[in-house]
Amino acid sequence: MKKIHLFIAFSLITLLLKAQPSMPKNIIFMVGDGMGVAQVYASIVSMKGQSNFERFPYIGFSKTYSYSDFTTDSGAGGTALFTGQKVNNKAIAMSPDGKPLTTLLEKAQQQGLSTGFVVSTIVNCATPASTYAHVSNRDKFDSITLQLSQAQLDFFAGGGAMYFKPSNRKDGLSPIDTLIKRGWDIVYTLDDMAKSDAKKIGALLTEGYPAKYPERGDILAKGVEKAIKHLSRKENGFVLMIEGSQIDYGGHDTTLSVVVNEVVEFDKVIGMVLDYAIKDGETLVIVTADHETGGLTLPSGNIKEGTMQAIFTTTNHTGVMVPVFAYGPGANNFVGIMENEEIYPKILQIMGWEK
Repeated sequence: MKKIHLFIAFSLITLLLKAQPSMPKNIIFMVGDGMGVAQVYASIVSMKGQSNFERFPYIGFSKTYSYSDFTTDSGAGGTALFTGQKVNNKAIAMSPDGKPLTTLLEKAQQQGLSTGFVVSTIVNCATPASTYAHVSNRDKFDSITLQLSQAQLDFFAGGGAMYFKPSNRKDGLSPIDTLIKRGWDIVYTLDDMAKSDAKKIGALLTEGYPAKYPERGDILAKGVEKAIKHLSRKENGFVLMIEGSQIDYGGHDTTLSVVVNEVVEFDKVIGMVLDYAIKDGETLVIVTADHETGGLTLPSGNIKEGTMQAIFTTTNHTGVMVPVFAYGPGANNFVGIMENEEIYPKILQIMGWEK
């Protein structure tokens, strides 16, 4: 009888060990720029209670203040998420004493992983720049764009083709030519992006800032679909950053319809990513925000009808905590209240990478 009990116990332990997720192979890090709890809930209400946010088994909160200010900007916010260090507002992967900080994507490149990003804003905006550039001020677009042309990425998609042309630059340089000389396939349409089979793909899908959703079309969804397909060709795995960029713009404009449309689009992409991660079984998905924008409150509404009343308390960022959602191997590390700069070292620990 004891042997039977021991066999059953051993079998259960074996099953539990097999069920435990191993170290993730891939990381998909999603940032809803300006997305606080109210923005998330506004999208849930608008979709009448149906949301991909509710599929996450692990949820926490991030404190977003920067090194220099109670209320962060996107440069300092993105830098904290992708380097594990709080910095001055406007800084991009640059410490308060002026030293460049290694970003998550740069760290992944050192480990032999493929890397890329997809955004619904210009590719040299603060959040995407925080994955590859090192400048003291996010407004140094010429320098950021030049650094993108020299980065060791494998894929990027977003807007802002104008910043790569010599005629629009003070230095007269041509980052487009730099990218092409380095073997990049630079494309300007979703169709050309989908068709490209190059080793490195850069999609500059609008001349300037992309329009609001849904006017700009499925830049984010189709960009993410292509990015995952492209980056997953490498056996070592990949790190992909995705930004729902214009949630922030809706907050600055204090326009609920823009906020809702942008978060609903972001939710759609979250669904795509979760479906991939569930099927893949080796992908850690993290969804959070760099900060909240607009001080949004929802004093009344009707979930069955998908309607709500909204009040914005500011046209700027706020200092409130933002949610953190996680799924996949290592996701249990992202629960509770944490500093925004804690997310990066948690990832390093999960991946077994040295700081």
